[in-house]
Amino acid sequence: MILARVVGNVVATQKDSRYEGGRLLLVQPIDLDGSSLGAEMIALDSLDAGEGDTVVVVREGWSASTASTGRPGAAIDSAIVGIVDTIEQR
Repeated sequence: MILARVVGNVVATQKDSRYEGGRLLLVQPIDLDGSSLGAEMIALDSLDAGEGDTVVVVREGWSASTASTGRPGAAIDSAIVGIVDTIEQR
């Protein structure tokens, strides 16, 4: 799983019918203090995350597909599986 921040929307005029109900968002991986890590990626969002939100992204085809669409088989590499309210370090 990857901690990331939503940095934008991706507009697609056509997309696979299995993505119905999900939006494509641009996310930036971050570390625990919010600093950017690596390249931005596109993730399917079925949780209604918004720009600026900190999210948990799964980046593995089977998990991403079933978590975001409720069924396996869709060609999805990354999906938002949680919206982070707070991070507490000890």
